[in-house]
Amino acid sequence: VRPPLTKPVTWIPLVWGVMCGAAASGNYHWIWNPFDPNDRDVMLGLEDTAKGFVAMILAGPFLTGYTQTINDWYDREIDAINEPYRPIPSGAISEGQVIFQIWFLLLGGLGIAYGLDVWAGHDFPTVLALSIFGSWVSYIYSAPPLKLKQNGWAGNYALGCSYISLPWWCGQAVFGELDRPVYFILPILYSIAGLGIAIVNDFKSVEGDRQLGLNSLPVAFGIDGAKYICAGSVTLTQLGVAAYLYSIGETNYAAGLLALLLPQIYFQATLLLPDPVANDVKYQASSQPFFVFGILATALCLGHHDFTA
Repeated sequence: VRPPLTKPVTWIPLVWGVMCGAAASGNYHWIWNPFDPNDRDVMLGLEDTAKGFVAMILAGPFLTGYTQTINDWYDREIDAINEPYRPIPSGAISEGQVIFQIWFLLLGGLGIAYGLDVWAGHDFPTVLALSIFGSWVSYIYSAPPLKLKQNGWAGNYALGCSYISLPWWCGQAVFGELDRPVYFILPILYSIAGLGIAIVNDFKSVEGDRQLGLNSLPVAFGIDGAKYICAGSVTLTQLGVAAYLYSIGETNYAAGLLALLLPQIYFQATLLLPDPVANDVKYQASSQPFFVFGILATALCLGHHDFTA
């Protein structure tokens, strides 16, 4: 396996998503919880730590690694023109090695997923089903004839779903149950916000995308139109989540989520909207931490909420 093709930096959001799913389950046990004297079973905590680590290995190195490798494989002709120094077009990695890596990561990931289902005692292999679905989305994102990445809406939502919903569901399935609509609705809302975040990566490549026939949202709506779609999807979805948390009586979590949203709106007003091309990296670096901690706060709220009351 050639690590550069798996792009390790892209594993981080998936690992975070698994952690959020574990929190949302309400059934993750610490090795020794300083805040809860009833959560200090060291052996149970060690087992849950091991489960979580394996789920992160599944979501990060294996299935994200598979996704990145297959994406580079199907982009090899474009990369040969635009970025000929990359591993595949430069010949640093042979065709046979790439094909082996794709199958190794995919089949290895599915094997780990089934192992997690057995470990969690699932009657239905939920983690395996999620992994198969996610792998299929990864394939149609990169490969013809569908090649979702050519369409701004479908491609960016596929990214948002893959980086937020799927790892959340994986983490929650390992430690709990996906037995309420809210466990699907809130991650899907956050994936719509993820669509907006994905747009930021398209601003700098708008001219190249237009020449290559890629209908990214900045190409379809212009930079000015796309920047408002980006800001609106990120802000409105989080307002919707905060409203839901308020509606179930979790006012402190709702207020915390709004507090995390305010800096994001500030950075939209001062960085994204004035010049999304020049400020794309700075905006992401400034705004993203507040967004991902908002996801974690939401997951913790669901994990602590008593839905039977």
